[in-house]
Amino acid sequence: MNFDLAIVGGGPAGASAAIFAARAGLGTIVVDADKGFTRRALLNNYLGFPAGLPGPSLVDSGRLQARQFGAEWLEATVASAASAGDGFILTLEDGSTVTATRVLLATGRSVKLAEDLGVATEQNSDGKASHIVVDREGRTSVPNVWAAGYATGLSMHAMVTAGDGARVGINLISEVRGAPLRDHDVLPAPPA
Repeated sequence: MNFDLAIVGGGPAGASAAIFAARAGLGTIVVDADKGFTRRALLNNYLGFPAGLPGPSLVDSGRLQARQFGAEWLEATVASAASAGDGFILTLEDGSTVTATRVLLATGRSVKLAEDLGVATEQNSDGKASHIVVDREGRTSVPNVWAAGYATGLSMHAMVTAGDGARVGINLISEVRGAPLRDHDVLPAPPA
């Protein structure tokens, strides 16, 4: 099956992008190795949770919410990525593949898949690691490859990466539709 969008990484950035993409009707799959930092974090600075939020709860809730809106979720590790015609092939560690028209990389500190695809990366200021270079919308140097979150050099704080995933997802959807995405629901009227 060919998806409109394959998101690699199911942490806050990837899950947030998946929620918007699935709600917008894009055929979306998230391929997640479930090894991100948020899985091991206690988030005492996450808006709306004054008692703190266990990272595993955030990750699991993000997965559930994305799936409720129609995103597929595959717990697997992407071993390599390549361009293929008008899209991309993600090869998983078990040899199976996922094909998609667009890819959004939310891969945390890893830039390997970006490099597989020929996406521009640059050294972080610490000189020890690299990040994916994106424009202000979240596009990389390769058409139809987008990136969000810590992989792009942002802070690794879950609140920041979740917001960036939403931002990049909205920009991607808006480009696909040719018009800005408006995704706002209204509370039902209270009973009389």
